Amino acid sequence: MTETAISRACGALLALCLAQGPAVAQDALPSGAGAAYVRTIEGSFDDVTFAVEQAITNEGLVIDLTSHVGDMLARTKEDVGGAKDLFTQADIFSFCSATVSRQVMEADPTNIQHCPYSIFVYETADAPGTVVVGHRTYPGETMKPVNEMLTRLVDTGAE
Repeated sequence: MTETAISRACGALLALCLAQGPAVAQDALPSGAGAAYVRTIEGSFDDVTFAVEQAITNEGLVIDLTSHVGDMLARTKEDVGGAKDLFTQADIFSFCSATVSRQVMEADPTNIQHCPYSIFVYETADAPGTVVVGHRTYPGETMKPVNEMLTRLVDTGAE
């Protein structure tokens, strides 16, 4: 890959990460839009990531993109003046459900703005062995089916 291609790929990944919004603990924000549903598991990042991938694909869903956010942040830490290591590993899985997407977009076509949906998995540098799995909660009654699907997938992956 050329330096230009790498630079473009990093820029695209950064834009995707920023579009995903903040990943914060459920009690860090008021309930509702913008909060995150999270589960904390003691275990190996690789095992939890595998379980989340299986939870998604076992429902017949296809993971369109796996963003290796932790790798990107570690790789660019010095370039952007980062002061500390954030994650040992951190990934975001992006995917869509034709059934659920149709349901929520028939209820409100502007729900297209929320697709694709994502689940994040991370282990912080400060707490190795503790893995957090979660998803952003989406606003409004029409997005309830998406929130239910994502919560079910997170819970299944966290078992």
